[in-house]
Amino acid sequence: MAFFQDKLFILSFPIFCTIIEVFALGAVYTPPNVERLTDRFSRVPVNERYTVAFGGSNVHMTNNGTNADLSLNKSSGSGLMSKNKYHYGFFSAAMKLPAGFTSGVVVAFYLSNSDVFPHNHDEIDIELLGHERRKDWVLQTNIYGNGSVKTGREEKFYLWFDPTTSFHEYSILWNNHHIVFLVDNVPVREVLHNTAISSVYPSKPMSAYTTIWDGSEWATRGGKYPVDYKYAPFVVSLRGTEVEGCILNKKNDVGPSCTRSSLSSLDPVDGEEFAKLSSQQTTGLQWSRGKHMFYSYCKDASRYKVLPPECNAK
Repeated sequence: MAFFQDKLFILSFPIFCTIIEVFALGAVYTPPNVERLTDRFSRVPVNERYTVAFGGSNVHMTNNGTNADLSLNKSSGSGLMSKNKYHYGFFSAAMKLPAGFTSGVVVAFYLSNSDVFPHNHDEIDIELLGHERRKDWVLQTNIYGNGSVKTGREEKFYLWFDPTTSFHEYSILWNNHHIVFLVDNVPVREVLHNTAISSVYPSKPMSAYTTIWDGSEWATRGGKYPVDYKYAPFVVSLRGTEVEGCILNKKNDVGPSCTRSSLSSLDPVDGEEFAKLSSQQTTGLQWSRGKHMFYSYCKDASRYKVLPPECNAK
């Protein structure tokens, strides 16, 4: 849940796979070509769509507000939140993560409405976890709906690049048909809105957040490998954002003013072309999950004696 606040060994692979050298655990392959979903939307300055959520002294707008640096030090983390809430949409941020020893540091790009619905909130998470004992980062995705926090739906991935040397795109597509998590436009996870998951499918308007915070107690086995503040400050840099969706009408929050009950070419985010993955995106999804996913709650029989119903859905 997101809150406020060695080089690899070279192994033998099939001829069609190219090895690239990054700091990650396990085999790393060159991703397949996929359409660039981020090219369909306009990149906007950070300060046009976001405002400070917490830790204002650790939030530094740069390039006239186009970019931002968020930092974590011993006194505070920091975060941004969108100026609007959305019934659904496409949300993306180009980020460069802190380098060096980052155990316990969490960078989160996520959607949430816990400020409005503290007991039955929805949440869609991309969390980047500073790896315990090593200099790697791990990508974790998760969703909650209607306060279903007792059932974690985490999936974890090793990245196929070093996220500390350049900017990479982290994106969420959320609509009435599915939720898609993407990294550099490559889908890594798709949550279909079907009968099996409908009761916990995020459905209420949410804000978008970008945060950096101390996750020692949560992300490193109960604080076994806490944040070492001798390496602080830890800084995540944002280079522009993309936010496109159905904005909550603050004067009348009964329901969305945009169409979402049926496919519509008039709706750029909930419309027909965003209702399912393309063949290229499906190939990318299979690649990322086959090559880089190392944990899925649906495979964790020791955690769940009875798996959540969507795990068995066809």
